[in-house]
Amino acid sequence: MYAVSGGASGIGAAITATLRERGDEVIVVDIRNADIEADLSTADGCTQAVVELEVRAPDGLDGLVACAGLGILFFEILFADWVDPQSAKEYIAGMILLGVAPCTAMVFVWSQLVKGDANYTLVQVSINDLIMVFAFAPITAFLLGMTNIIVPWETLFLSVVLYVVIPLLAGYITRKRLDNGQDHHEIARFTQKVKPYSIIGLLAMVVLLFGFQAETILAKPLVIALIAIPLLIQSYGIFAIAYGWAYLWKVPFNVAAPAALIGTSNFFELAVAVAISLFGLNSGAALATVVGVLVEVPVMLSLVALANRTKHIFK
Repeated sequence: MYAVSGGASGIGAAITATLRERGDEVIVVDIRNADIEADLSTADGCTQAVVELEVRAPDGLDGLVACAGLGILFFEILFADWVDPQSAKEYIAGMILLGVAPCTAMVFVWSQLVKGDANYTLVQVSINDLIMVFAFAPITAFLLGMTNIIVPWETLFLSVVLYVVIPLLAGYITRKRLDNGQDHHEIARFTQKVKPYSIIGLLAMVVLLFGFQAETILAKPLVIALIAIPLLIQSYGIFAIAYGWAYLWKVPFNVAAPAALIGTSNFFELAVAVAISLFGLNSGAALATVVGVLVEVPVMLSLVALANRTKHIFK
């Protein structure tokens, strides 16, 4: 017998159907249209779900599939004794912001490290940009709303315009002005000139982020570890699903590896900026996104190493 949270729709519904097709008994827990209707974003809802599960499965469960969100599972249930409810909501919000922002810059680095198909990587990054332009705000509002965190749409749209649309337009206009002759020499020269400044800007942003959060990071190592746990599970879980699926579909390695890495990586700059805009510089949401920055680079490097070591299985 299995319990599936968030099993009334989406991935949870698909997993429920698969388990039932193979003959397993499944108890669906969701906010509506479920065997157990409970709001898992609240402490009362979690308690209600546990009580009803004990009634329906007196001998225990064979497994639990948490599709209602790793952040909610950990901070509303597993870590509830260590984190106060208000901080828990802010940490969940930060992790949601990280999760809904697909990466558009560092993926070129990860793809290059696994010798991925450059054309595929460019297409995927372009799709990620389009997703963020049209879907970042509604998806963020929906997921935050599921955790009873109401955010102003104006702030979300302004964040998309400032951090996605304007840079895209600036890049397009710059390219059009420099590449009139279609020989790309001017673009290469311009890129070479601005490259050091872009690196300095990125490093400065990371240093400032950790500088502003340094006191909290040093004073609350347990909180940092608690935030890192679901982020690590999410990152390795997404990579395993994408990489394994690509292998089963017999996708070439030079596409499979960057595809899995792109799916795993996050646009942490956008997540941090939106978290600060919505919740403030010293908020739990901002801290969670900074922990995401702290976790992402070593995780992605470990996944690059794993992909390169397993390259032979795709031949």
